[in-house]
Amino acid sequence: MNWIATYTLLSKEVTRWRKVWMQTVLAPVVTALLYLLVFGHVLEGRVEVFPGVSYTEFLIPGLLMMSVIQNAFANTSSSMIQSKVMGSIVFILLPPFSALEMFLAFIGAAVLRGLAVGVGVFLLAYFYVEVPIENIFVILAFAVLGSYVMAALGLIAGMWAEKFDQIAAFQSFLIVPLTFLSGVFYSITSLPPFWYQLSKANPFFYMIDGFRYGFFGQSDQPLILSLAVMLSAAVVLTLGCVLMLKSGYKLRDA
Repeated sequence: MNWIATYTLLSKEVTRWRKVWMQTVLAPVVTALLYLLVFGHVLEGRVEVFPGVSYTEFLIPGLLMMSVIQNAFANTSSSMIQSKVMGSIVFILLPPFSALEMFLAFIGAAVLRGLAVGVGVFLLAYFYVEVPIENIFVILAFAVLGSYVMAALGLIAGMWAEKFDQIAAFQSFLIVPLTFLSGVFYSITSLPPFWYQLSKANPFFYMIDGFRYGFFGQSDQPLILSLAVMLSAAVVLTLGCVLMLKSGYKLRDA
């Protein structure tokens, strides 16, 4: 491992989103807070998902995790497709980077962006309602795992796509629907049997359900199951990303 090379590429990727922080950090924080204000105002006092937990308290972890994973995906996918379309990918391929070094740099920058957005959402939402914290280690573990998995998926999407339209379609028809149907705004136990079983097949659900457990000590599925799903997804996507980077899939002819 050439850690200096990894750190250099990581710094470049972090600088890329940090330079436009109003778009990459502030905008998603404001969007999440708008969801909180609207849904919290409309449904507060009318819905109780967990005993002793208000709807607004229930909503905050879901919105927080949704913001984290969507921005982690956006960071790697946009960085890769921009590099390919603009031709600057050659400056990454020419130096003696290994596939693992490239992978760690891209993923590290995306995880940091996702966590930055998550911290922003949490700090501002905390002024709106005080959310209990049952287990900070579970919260951190799922925040890092969720952003890691989505960053890896974004990297795969960025390598696969050949133009911006394909990335937009990937996000609009896969990432956004799976995120909104993962229990961000509701508990899947309130769904009819068919949709309940279908929701259990959604890997995004386990990101949010396990993350929510860290706040309330309650979840729709066992914590160990959510953790197992996340770790399995992380391993599979890591192998897929590293193999694609090593083979130069749709990169060397970009």
